[in-house]
Amino acid sequence: MSCVSISPKHAESSLRIMESYLHKQQLTDVTLIAGNKRVPAHRIVLSAGSEYFAAMFTSSLRESAQNEIKLMDVDGDALWALVLYCYTGCIELQEDSVETLLAAACLLQLNPVIKACCQFFVKQLHPSNCLGIRTFADTQGCSELLEYAHAYTTKHFMEVTKNQEFLLLSANEVAKLLESEDLNVPSEETVFHALVTWLEHDPENRSKDASKLLGLVKLPLLSPAFIADNIESNEMFKDQRMVQELVMEALKYHLLPERPLLQTGRTKPRKATVGTLLAVGWILTNEGAQFVEAFSLRDNAWRSLDKPWSLITCRLHYGVVVVDKKLIVAGGIDVTGLHGTISMDDLKVSNTVECLDLFSTLTWSTLPSMNVRRCGLGMAVLGGLLYAVGGHDGRCFLNAVERWDPGTGQWSSICPMSVQRYRAGVAVLNDKLYAVGGRDINSCLNTVECYDPHTNKWTPCAPMSKRRGGVGVGVVNGCLYALGGHDAPASNPNASRFDCVERYDPKTDTWTMVASMSVPRSTVGVCVLGDRLMAVGGHNDRQCLTLVEAYDPHLNEWEPVAPLKAGRAGPCVVVKNLTNNM
Repeated sequence: MSCVSISPKHAESSLRIMESYLHKQQLTDVTLIAGNKRVPAHRIVLSAGSEYFAAMFTSSLRESAQNEIKLMDVDGDALWALVLYCYTGCIELQEDSVETLLAAACLLQLNPVIKACCQFFVKQLHPSNCLGIRTFADTQGCSELLEYAHAYTTKHFMEVTKNQEFLLLSANEVAKLLESEDLNVPSEETVFHALVTWLEHDPENRSKDASKLLGLVKLPLLSPAFIADNIESNEMFKDQRMVQELVMEALKYHLLPERPLLQTGRTKPRKATVGTLLAVGWILTNEGAQFVEAFSLRDNAWRSLDKPWSLITCRLHYGVVVVDKKLIVAGGIDVTGLHGTISMDDLKVSNTVECLDLFSTLTWSTLPSMNVRRCGLGMAVLGGLLYAVGGHDGRCFLNAVERWDPGTGQWSSICPMSVQRYRAGVAVLNDKLYAVGGRDINSCLNTVECYDPHTNKWTPCAPMSKRRGGVGVGVVNGCLYALGGHDAPASNPNASRFDCVERYDPKTDTWTMVASMSVPRSTVGVCVLGDRLMAVGGHNDRQCLTLVEAYDPHLNEWEPVAPLKAGRAGPCVVVKNLTNNM
């Protein structure tokens, strides 16, 4: 026995005929009443289109036998439009009626209509209406629309606060906004000013909520001068005990920012204020050395930056820092014009320096060259001066160190390190420059030394538990972290790369093992984004990695972050307030 399709559009044709019966009020077996509107319909069609009506008409509910059914809190015009939808599968959405339509569709469980209305609202989102749409979505239980509206509100927070909807919010609704870590603001000052604007719109009735809402502003991230000028002198906050406690907490944090007991939710920056992470490290193709990527913590996403971000010179194994709102790239191996397989004889170690103006012209320029050619160098900024540490000049490993003064534009040599260090980790902690691990002509190193610019001397520190060449280093909460690396030159067949991480406490001059990264890697890019240590890319035994992880020093845990678009190894930096210049 076989089924032969004689009329492919049979179902569609049948519904059209049923619709004609609806308009003629023929064969209808139920009348729906909403307000003053009476809508005759066919039970079978309503049950097929709506789970609400199916449950009503196919159960033992008394409505299943009633000829007339009154629907409470349903708009009559919306009901007629939804009944027509059950017959036609079509519905007309208009700005002045979509709210009542969505409310009725939610009650009648018409999911396709709910989805269409929500999509309509998403397209209508604007800083002047997103708060209202968000509240409406919450009332109707439309979680997807609520999520969209909330995300839109946080993204456009600065524009939202300039509209009437924001001023008319209840204290609880303002609290929901201010507690969001996703507010797209340049600084915490913006959040504070938004709160003050809301309070001053109705000070008589809102002053009672001032201290509670102020607790949702991250006061420790505001400068002491700003706190004195805008909080202690503001009549709205005077004589409130909780406000004084919040101010004291903020000022203590400024005095002792590294104290664990002073670390709270208010000391954790919002995602938009931590800055933009730039991955500038090289990849293992000639052209790739010019490829820069930017990471937004708020969006948890990387994006490629093309011209004018491309480096002037195509390089490998260079150093990168940010000085005086300029991205500076120095040294490395110049591979410009080289293609295919590159032999060691072709490699040219560079001493050239180029910089990108990040905040005005967004153009590259050259700076005075270093005194020494260096690849695999470490770079850091201490006291406004740029330091170039160790490396290799193409003939030998280096212990030489030089620094550049932006004021004079000159490079000058300083006291050399006690040993030669190539691909060492370099970082600044407590106004001293640290050189960690690396390798010399014989082996990888576990030694550590620090430089005091006031005495122009290097002092040995406690050694790490492992020899680490190509180690990544970063500083967070007053401690220095050494990430990954390898224990022997890459040419050594017994060389091992590490996933382990150790932490140096300068107070006790000791190293302690902490949670390991997910995979072994060397030449990993390391920087601090907000309150977390970021491990970006790196190299395993075979290739450069796209892997990115973030370390929470309070929980001693690593968690995955969105991966790079291209595998890369080497430096990364964080730049504040860069969004509008990208």
